[in-house]
Amino acid sequence: MVDPRGKVLPGLSPDQVGLCPQRTNRVMAVLQAEVDRQRLPGAVVLIARHGKLALFDSLGALDPATNSPMTRDAIFRIYSMTKPIVSVAAMMLMEQGQLLLNDPVAKYLPEYAMQKVAHLVDGAVQLQAVRQAATLQDLLRHTAGLTYEFMGNASVQRQYAQIRIGSRGRSNAELSHQLAALPLLFEPGTVWEYGRATDVLGRVVEIVSGQTLGAYLQDHIFKPLGMTDTGFSVPPEQHARIAEPFARDPEGGVQMRLIDVREDAALESGGGGLASTAMDYARFLQFMLNKGELDGVRLLGPRTVEFMTADHLGEIPVNSGASRALLPPGHGFGLGVAVRKNLGVASVPGSVGSYFWGGMAGTTFFVDPAEDLFAVLMLQAPNQREYYRMLFRDLVYATLID
Repeated sequence: MVDPRGKVLPGLSPDQVGLCPQRTNRVMAVLQAEVDRQRLPGAVVLIARHGKLALFDSLGALDPATNSPMTRDAIFRIYSMTKPIVSVAAMMLMEQGQLLLNDPVAKYLPEYAMQKVAHLVDGAVQLQAVRQAATLQDLLRHTAGLTYEFMGNASVQRQYAQIRIGSRGRSNAELSHQLAALPLLFEPGTVWEYGRATDVLGRVVEIVSGQTLGAYLQDHIFKPLGMTDTGFSVPPEQHARIAEPFARDPEGGVQMRLIDVREDAALESGGGGLASTAMDYARFLQFMLNKGELDGVRLLGPRTVEFMTADHLGEIPVNSGASRALLPPGHGFGLGVAVRKNLGVASVPGSVGSYFWGGMAGTTFFVDPAEDLFAVLMLQAPNQREYYRMLFRDLVYATLID
């Protein structure tokens, strides 16, 4: 890891950064028990504080089909942990004066100029023109009226599913046009509903930058931050490092089919398409914790990072159901990340101002600026993701003793 001045620092024993060694060992012991019970195929765990590694280890199997051991450099499908990275890309363009957050989405993507909202009137769905167009800020904070097809069974979500809106065979441009033609679930700016907004934001990045999203991220974020194993696909020579889930859900559910990152896809999903490693993502989180800088390379100004990681919902309500489950009590949402507003209320510990997000296959992270701490858990256990996300937070905060 690195300190804010860019000096390379070795990992230290946990007690040198205020973590209890026995409690830090317990993080791995609890996860190993999950592996032993065959609920978890394998995982990579990374905890850093004060710019130093306190824990970086792997356990279980990289691929349960072959029982090959998990390695610290394993590559994981990080799904929605793509969103904070693409949000940073948009904020970089904002800092360069190439876009404003209150710009309507239609300024960059004209197909969004005539959006309709689906209203239920006397038991029938009626389409009405939006009262206020969605902005780039709405995309960043998930208040643009978009949804995911798996978030419920409303008519809009059924339409998403019917046309297979998540198909990786569509380009970002094609996805954007098809989404724009579908009705919105809510009026923009009125409800927090988790959805495909960051996919649309990725298309905005392409329009503004003149590059594909993958190329822009590679040139302007991954290379500068030294994220050498992060991308929308994994090159053939690294396929042996890809972590895999169980073939069948250990609890008997329907096992989610994960995306194939071994081949290039037309869709470079800004909302969920990246593969990465624990160390690559740790470099991104250290950059965020350093407020926009890593190894002497500054991509964002400190005030912009503070702005991103503040609550942007205010009095905007969270939709009930699946969205409510994703945003715990006591939390709001910033620009690409959930943000903690209260010390209590939530069912997991954390400081006010900490922020987090996770991915559908099970990967998760949180950053706690007040504790100068971040932690990453990489695993591929989609059906158990919420359990491990909460468990990991509890275990990491229990290690802090200073």
